[in-house]
Amino acid sequence: MPQLADPRLIFLILIFAAVFTAGQALWGLARVAGTKRKVNKRLAVAERTGSLSDLVLELRKQRGLDENGGSRIKARWFSDLVTRSGVPYQPRRWMIVTVSIGLAGYLAVFILTRNPLFGLGGAGVAGIGLPLFWLNLKAGARGKAIGLQLPNALEIIVRSLEAGHPVPTAVALVGREMPDPLGSEFGMAGDEIAYGATLEQAVGRIADRCRHPDVDLFAATIRLQERAGGNLTGLLKMNAKAVRERTKMRMKIKAASSEGCASAMILTAAPFGVLGILTFASPAFYGDVIHEKPVQYALMGLGTWMFIGNMVMRRMIDMRI
Repeated sequence: MPQLADPRLIFLILIFAAVFTAGQALWGLARVAGTKRKVNKRLAVAERTGSLSDLVLELRKQRGLDENGGSRIKARWFSDLVTRSGVPYQPRRWMIVTVSIGLAGYLAVFILTRNPLFGLGGAGVAGIGLPLFWLNLKAGARGKAIGLQLPNALEIIVRSLEAGHPVPTAVALVGREMPDPLGSEFGMAGDEIAYGATLEQAVGRIADRCRHPDVDLFAATIRLQERAGGNLTGLLKMNAKAVRERTKMRMKIKAASSEGCASAMILTAAPFGVLGILTFASPAFYGDVIHEKPVQYALMGLGTWMFIGNMVMRRMIDMRI
């Protein structure tokens, strides 16, 4: 009787199927754990605190705020950046990380150039520039997530109000049901309302922490309803619709400007790519004349002109609503 398949091949297929299934299971567990951790980030803080006042103070402390909700950081721009980024405010750890990155930058530049002054410049760029760049990235990603989550959060509030729940309960419901970052923001607002703040104050603090135009619109809607009266459910429905339309418009603008972004990246990367290829293919092409002053001035001029061109292209594609 002829043999239908090689036993070794069947064995290898079974091993592959087992490894693939195990990988899928581990990936699913990691996704579930990540989602649960995001949803329960504020709740994990609540489990470690004994009372509502301790919870409010701890949440404010993690955002770089004092016990009254004011900033603990003297530099206003840095305080806004830390608050918008959502990164827990830990000055000692940040200082250790900053000094470590600065020392690494100093050593790297000093080894390459053998110049202590250039090493100090590298330490400043690495120790100060990289952490600020990272905080900016975190703040940008968080702002984008807030803009996408806010319409759903407003829908939850509207449906809760239509079901007969009071406004503080509707706000607290968003804090329990929505993932971070907006879930923690509304959770903090619900805790502050339970702690004694008014709805206008709690929502205003959300706007101060997020620094997002859609959240500012929501805070203005709440402030208008608190002072002038009216149907809050109808106002929030209009607010949610306006936020959704603004999000759609941003996506359309991003799609329309994507060609300009691609062109800017290509035009910026092309000279450096050519320089790298020439450096490896023909080291003497620039190596023989790189020490000449006219060549250095020409390269500096080209770099300055490239920077100006990038700024012009950025202004052309950076459209905001």
